[in-house]
Amino acid sequence: MKIQTVGIEQRPKVYALLERAFPGSSYEVTLVRQLHGNGTPLHEWVCIQSGRVIAYLAFTNAYHGREVCGLHLAPMAVAPDFQRRGVGSELLRFALRQEAIRNQPLFVLGEPDYYRRFGFEPCKQPLCPFDNNNAHFMSMRSDPASAFTVGYEPAFRSGTSLQKRRRRPR
Repeated sequence: MKIQTVGIEQRPKVYALLERAFPGSSYEVTLVRQLHGNGTPLHEWVCIQSGRVIAYLAFTNAYHGREVCGLHLAPMAVAPDFQRRGVGSELLRFALRQEAIRNQPLFVLGEPDYYRRFGFEPCKQPLCPFDNNNAHFMSMRSDPASAFTVGYEPAFRSGTSLQKRRRRPR
């Protein structure tokens, strides 16, 4: 298995993976297509095995007003036939060690039991606009004393609800 940054040539494979990993939802693939199409700054990686993209994750900017205050982890996906084999965990651990990620405040809307293993903690502040009471919103290296509603790239508001993203990557 090889981990590498996403190039333009892998994008169709990433979209196909997102469709397989989230059956019945077009939100994730539409989101990533919009992020790519808008030229949104992304930190994104794939796991490749035998020429096939088997896992993907991306980080986008998080905002306090108009100022970047960290990064959001979203989306993260693993091909169904590779789920529950540690592929997603390996990819996330790799990403967390990268220069562009390792010192940034990070946010994720997801399954607390899963993301806690990587150092994310439940957070009361900032508030997530897509999660009532921040029940599934977690952070790493964030200032809990700073009260605001964290902003997302505009593409996150398109399409269906982010509530579907609470599911843990398999």
